[in-house]
Amino acid sequence: MVSAVFHTSLDTQAPAKAAPAVVPVKSRPIVAAVEPPNPAKPGFDWRGLLMKVVPPIVGIAVLIGIWAIATMNSATFPTPAATFAEAVKVFADPFYRNGPNDQGIGWNILFSLERVAVGFGLAALVGIPAGFMIGRFTLLDNMVSPLISLLRPVSPLAWLPIGLLVFKAANPAAIWTIFICSIWPMIINTAVGVQRVPSDYINVARVLSLSEWKVFTKILFPAVLPYTLTGVRLSVGTAWLVIVAAEMLTGGVGIGFWVWDEWNNLNVKHILIAILVIGVVGLLLEWALISIARRFSYDDV
Repeated sequence: MVSAVFHTSLDTQAPAKAAPAVVPVKSRPIVAAVEPPNPAKPGFDWRGLLMKVVPPIVGIAVLIGIWAIATMNSATFPTPAATFAEAVKVFADPFYRNGPNDQGIGWNILFSLERVAVGFGLAALVGIPAGFMIGRFTLLDNMVSPLISLLRPVSPLAWLPIGLLVFKAANPAAIWTIFICSIWPMIINTAVGVQRVPSDYINVARVLSLSEWKVFTKILFPAVLPYTLTGVRLSVGTAWLVIVAAEMLTGGVGIGFWVWDEWNNLNVKHILIAILVIGVVGLLLEWALISIARRFSYDDV
């Protein structure tokens, strides 16, 4: 009885704790996050441009300064100012003609480039396919590699008498010298490129029963092209070096003959101008082939 009353009084005095009221929350629409605007593009990289332009200019200025100081009191070697004044006269009319042995420097450069183009072109027609074959077939590689190692170090001018003996004329002899000296870099670089093609590629071609022409066009040529272009770049530099030396000995028309003829006339100013022209033309040929090689490079892919 007491316990019943006690429990009853507890029930009436301690009511059950009410559940917390639920406040409805108004739903908000989902708003897509808005990306901040792109930061402003950085301005032109003047520092990078200056680092590319200023050092070469400083180097050339230092060279001219040393030249000017060394020839300040010289009676035989011309100063930079005198050479520049003579260069203005030379390039004022570079394509004059006063006879077969008296032509402007422009004609001499064009004749030299023509010989280089013919000799270099013949070397490419022979050297690049030969490089593919040597790199593709081990037996041929073992046969030809000793001959290449034997003939490649021969001086370019050592081949000139052979050309004169065979062709009986100076112009084809000079072209022959360019051909035989510029063919080796193309053969070697192309063969190395073929040999470095992963063997898995060749094995897949065998599984698919691809013809040799398909293997060449679809596998070897794209993979070997950067190596071949490197060989071409080295070869054209060699060809331009060789033609100057060959023309000094064979005579006729050409930048090499022009240098030798000016030496016979003791015109040192023209010799210095020719040296500058030879360097600029070689540099332009190098830049052109480097640009082509970068166009077909897969390093950044």
